[in-house]
Amino acid sequence: MINLHRIETLVPPACFKQETFAQIQINLVKNPKMRRLVQGLYQDCGVETRHSVVVEPTDPFKSSFFSFLNNNDSSPEPSTQERNDFYAQSCTPLGVEVTRRVLEGSSFKSGEITHIITASCTGFYNPGVDLKIIQQLGLPLSTQRFHLGFMGCQAALPALRMAEQFCRASPEAVVLVVCIELCTLHFHRAGDLDTLLANSLFADGVAAAIVSAKPPQPQTPHFQMRAFSSTLILEGMGDMAWNIGDHGFDLVLSRYVPKIIGTRIGKAVDQFLHQWGLTPEEIGEWAVHPGGKSILDKFQKSMNLDPALLAASRQVLREFGNMSSATILFVLKSILESSQPHTENVGAIAFGPGLTVESAWLKKEIA
Repeated sequence: MINLHRIETLVPPACFKQETFAQIQINLVKNPKMRRLVQGLYQDCGVETRHSVVVEPTDPFKSSFFSFLNNNDSSPEPSTQERNDFYAQSCTPLGVEVTRRVLEGSSFKSGEITHIITASCTGFYNPGVDLKIIQQLGLPLSTQRFHLGFMGCQAALPALRMAEQFCRASPEAVVLVVCIELCTLHFHRAGDLDTLLANSLFADGVAAAIVSAKPPQPQTPHFQMRAFSSTLILEGMGDMAWNIGDHGFDLVLSRYVPKIIGTRIGKAVDQFLHQWGLTPEEIGEWAVHPGGKSILDKFQKSMNLDPALLAASRQVLREFGNMSSATILFVLKSILESSQPHTENVGAIAFGPGLTVESAWLKKEIA
C-alpha cells in the first residue's frame, strides 16, 4: 500500500482581515451599485483572514507593492515581470522551510528522498525551488525533479497521483510533493466582476507532503492512497481560466462556476465512487477544495451531505482563503490531525480550469 505519511503547511507572517481589504476594494470603486456588490462579495465568500507575501505585517496596505491599491488612480500596477520577480524572491524561503518541517516531523531523512514534485500556477523561475530545496536541505543530487506548472487549483491531486505512481513503479521511492502558491501577487485594480471575485478569495500558502510505500511509524496517523480519478465538465470550459497578462496573471472565475458544480458534480462523484466500489455513505469526510463558500454550499447540497463532513474545508477557507493548489493539502492536514475517527474513508475533490475535476480516495489510519 502506498502511504501519504505526513503533510506540513506554512503561510507568510503577514495576515489581513477580510473587512480590511474589502474597504480598500470599495474605495477603488466609483459606482455606488458596484460598491454594494463588492461589500456583498467580501461578506459572503466565507473568508475571514488571509495571508500574503506582499503586505506588511504591521500595516498591511502600506506596502510599496500595493501602492496602486491605495485609491490612487495614477499609480501604475506592477508589471508581470515585477510580480514574477517578487514570486522568485519569496518562493524559495517558503518552499525550503515547509519542506524542512515535513522532513523533521517524519521518520524520513533528507538523504532518502528519491523524487520531488513541485506544483505552482502563480509564478515561474529556473533553476527553481526544487533545486534550492535539494541544495539547502541536503537531498541527494540524484533526486528526480518534476514540476506541474500553471494547472490551477487542482494540481495537488495530480501531484499526489504522480507520487503514488512513482512509488508503485519503485517500492523504495520516497517522494516529496511541494505546492507553492502566492496568489496575492496577482491582485488587480480592475473593477470587472472576475477581478473583484478573485481579489475577495485568493491568498498565499505553501504545503508539503511525503509519499512512500514504506510502512508508517507506529501510532502515526497517515493516509493510505487507494485510488485517483479525473474528469472534465466541458460546459465550464470558459468559466474558469488563467492567462498571462501585462500586469500579472488574469483569472477568469465566473459566478456560474458554483452553479455548474451544483448541477454536475453529483454525477461525477457518483462515477468516481462507482469506479472505486464505494457508496457516498461510506465516505467519512470530504476534503473539497474551498474555491469559495458557494462552491462548498453547492457541493454539500448536490451530495446531500451532513455539514460536518465539510467542516475541514470550511475552516481552511475561513482562516486562510483560497491558496490555489496548496489549499487541498491544508484541508487534508486538518483531517489527518483530527482526533476521530481513527479509521475512515476520505474523499478529496479539487477543481481547476477546464472545468477539471480531480478526485482521490484516501483512507485515514493510525498505524
